[in-house]
Amino acid sequence: MPDLPPLARFGGVIASDLRDVTTDPAALDSSGWWAVVADFEGKMLCARFGDVRAASGARPEPAPGRWRGPDPGSWWSSLDRDAYMAGVRRIREHIAAGDVYQANLCRVLSAPLPDPDAADVDALTALLARGNPAPHSGTVRLPAHGVEVASASPELFLRRAGRVVESGPIKGTGRTAADFGEKERAENVMIVDLVRNDLGRVCATGSVTVPALCAVEEHPGLVHLVSTVRGELAPGAGWPELFAATFPPGSVTGAPKSSALKIIDALETAPRGPYCGGIGWVDADRGTGELAVGIRTFWIDRDAVGGPVLRFGTGAGIIWDSDPEKEWAETELKAARLLGIASQEHARTGGTHHS
Repeated sequence: MPDLPPLARFGGVIASDLRDVTTDPAALDSSGWWAVVADFEGKMLCARFGDVRAASGARPEPAPGRWRGPDPGSWWSSLDRDAYMAGVRRIREHIAAGDVYQANLCRVLSAPLPDPDAADVDALTALLARGNPAPHSGTVRLPAHGVEVASASPELFLRRAGRVVESGPIKGTGRTAADFGEKERAENVMIVDLVRNDLGRVCATGSVTVPALCAVEEHPGLVHLVSTVRGELAPGAGWPELFAATFPPGSVTGAPKSSALKIIDALETAPRGPYCGGIGWVDADRGTGELAVGIRTFWIDRDAVGGPVLRFGTGAGIIWDSDPEKEWAETELKAARLLGIASQEHARTGGTHHS
């Protein structure tokens, strides 16, 4: 394992001097500045840093020699094309049976790291910031705690300013806005209803609103439909209650959430980990925080069988109108640009190929 000090980087801020690590979200309502990584499966790590300052420059600059990515041909998927399309058909059967309205089906891509000592996720974050800038990008580097995450997430999971909380679910992906039809808008509206209900469980009665519905957002290589849901926390509710009411994020599970989670568990063959979880920061002293949905996110697994690997997740929301071929293509579209960036610093000599 490379000798890299603990670090977090979000929103123009860089944090060092690790002071405390806990799995208890109640710490986020205490004091200090915290980096947060919550796995889709529910494991949470909160890290308090003592030195938090504005990062120099608008974005991190790639450090030569600090990132050697996988061979572009070495990525393999937890679900291959046939298995993924079979999963889409199975979800449509569940929808026909009335079990669920929508479910997200995801797959995890993995590739061996050719030089694990030249694998600094903060250097990867810098490459992503240059090649795929995103509003919620960030790094959490805690090697001793098994957390090394580089995210280029476009999606807001939770933003908090005092008692006001906000979520920005994404549902609907295309190459251009012309790709959006009734299917994509129906997906988005379903998830907005779910997020409203989730926030409604922890917010003051009548305070949950939808300031924006199905707005088109442009991102590198694609566009999304994005909505905004806002509410005011009920008296006595803090971060633990907020997580309990909203996690995992509705946009990457489905509706109803409980039914979608059972289907996901039956169909997906690899844990999602930080992918589709929550990644971000909380300033307990100021009562503010911002966590992204962990999409467009890489993480290093140094304990993988066969040696350290880089992982990345991709998926799509499945509804009755979903076409298995098109859903597979959407997962490819979401992954292609990011995998290219992660692999661009690979030296061809020494790469290991996995089909």
